Amino acid sequence: MQRRFLSSLSSSAGNTKTLNQAKWSVKQVKKSNFHLTLDEIRTSIDSSEFIALSLQNTGSYAAAWHRVSSIDTPQTSYLKAKYAAERYQILQFSLCPFSLHDSKLIAHPYNFHLFPRDELKLGMPSYSFSCQASRLTSMAREGFDFNTCIYEGISYLSRAQESASKFLSGNPILADPITVSSSSSPATVADTVFVGRIRSRVKNWRQSCIESRSKTGDDDLVSCLRRLVLGSEQYGSRLCLTIDVCSERQVQLILEMMTEFSDDVVPLLVASKSKGTQAVRAVFMGSKKDKDLFKRELQDIENEENRRVRGFREVVDLISSSQKPVVSQNYLSDFTLIHAKFLGPLPSNVDDFNSSLSSAFPNIVDLSQLMKEISPLSNISNLPTAMSSLNRFFAPVDVEVANQGCPVKSNEVHQSHGQNAVMLSQLFAKLRTIQKSDLSTLQSNEDCQGLASDNENVKVWSKNNRRVSSENLVFIWGLMKKMTASKLKNVLQTSHPVFAQEFDVKYLDKSCAIVVFWESGLSETFINVVNNEEKLDGSLREMVAEGLRASGYETYKRACRLGFWEAELADSLDKSLESSDMDLDLDTEASEIDWSSEFAINFDEL
Repeated sequence: MQRRFLSSLSSSAGNTKTLNQAKWSVKQVKKSNFHLTLDEIRTSIDSSEFIALSLQNTGSYAAAWHRVSSIDTPQTSYLKAKYAAERYQILQFSLCPFSLHDSKLIAHPYNFHLFPRDELKLGMPSYSFSCQASRLTSMAREGFDFNTCIYEGISYLSRAQESASKFLSGNPILADPITVSSSSSPATVADTVFVGRIRSRVKNWRQSCIESRSKTGDDDLVSCLRRLVLGSEQYGSRLCLTIDVCSERQVQLILEMMTEFSDDVVPLLVASKSKGTQAVRAVFMGSKKDKDLFKRELQDIENEENRRVRGFREVVDLISSSQKPVVSQNYLSDFTLIHAKFLGPLPSNVDDFNSSLSSAFPNIVDLSQLMKEISPLSNISNLPTAMSSLNRFFAPVDVEVANQGCPVKSNEVHQSHGQNAVMLSQLFAKLRTIQKSDLSTLQSNEDCQGLASDNENVKVWSKNNRRVSSENLVFIWGLMKKMTASKLKNVLQTSHPVFAQEFDVKYLDKSCAIVVFWESGLSETFINVVNNEEKLDGSLREMVAEGLRASGYETYKRACRLGFWEAELADSLDKSLESSDMDLDLDTEASEIDWSSEFAINFDEL
């Protein structure tokens, strides 16, 4: 498996405006033309080498400190992205399967309008999601049609929701052969009695079915009485027997027992209104040919039902099954959203997330990583700037759009949606041309400086890097208003001997700053001093009296793990310190991050 991980490529309204200036023709896909377009999409994916994608969401990060930043370990970065993915919704999913032939890029762009709705009346998806006013405003300026989104947006179920919907739909389900495997737990006396009683009942019913098939001379009344006595029913044109169950253990025992009659009896599972199985339905087959036909009928019904409930996830499954490299603008943001909406609930830690995601998308190309390998592109944070900077290199790419959507007229107010994915494919093609590289240059998961919890090095700055252990970071809050980073550093320098050594200061938001000590042990000394008023004197004593608080990196990680996503980081740290939950498996190992004092921000600029 190969994957490149993305640092942070931001997206803004201005970016989209620049991207749309190319005015490529992008096919717009809504509920009304979705099923008619599926075969075309499948062909586009099959015939392409790569797949670029870009998402339009209802928001990103609710507060400044919620954004993935320089001080975040892989786990805290993931927790921040997880919180955003569970909070916001995807309204547009731009997809561009493409191929490269020398300097020619053949693109098949589509833009899908999505909206979650409970079309099956099953209580799924039961999404409530947040919207950022600034994001919606920028979408409106770009001509986004919210009426089309709500009324014509394509709905969907995740894989986990689809699995649950099979039971909630009320349709009998063909028992999975894996489910019929022998139980690992030993049979009890009660199990033996239960199985014996059900075996006798099924045996007598099956015998009556065989006899009734040969006794064609019986009138309808006699046949009806015989079925009534034996508890036999009709499933379509076939005889069946319904066995009520009280537990999943009974289901397992019945399925194991029915393997004795597998030649002419097929078991089905009948779901209860709540989760679980209500009954096992045995259906009698007239012959092996009839049995094969019955299974095909059930499979066809299930496939049709699955297609109906999946909605847009059908496209996600096509991308996944193709196993082709997926080009992403923002790995962490995009794929936490994709996992949450189309695969299933996000795991609690980054390692499980990577493992789960790899099973569906084993090849994810990180454009940001490719860009960083080409100086001076290392600090570029958005697509239009990247494309502009690439003009200094001779890397011609001729874009040919193979599937023509509705062309964008020059006098139209709004731009055609979905062109970001085309721009991503073009940027990828230019970068490959410049680097003269191919997929063999991509690093593996294990070698990549990516999102792995055991990776203690966090890449922060692309220039003037300087590593620092998370143990040497101290969070301080309760500061005076309008105090700049430089003023705070000057005050601290004269407040205590620990600041006689080299240190740095950075504001994370208006409420909280971090102090970076370059000598081990000073951070612990400083925290102890702040928390012990008897040892305080001078300006530091005054600051503590006015509300100054200090804590180490563990408090920050704890706030992220416990989900204390307050608007101000100071409030989250206060909650983290006050929490008494000691059952969390906290990562106590120190991590290293890279630091550069030139990026220390001024409070007045926040």
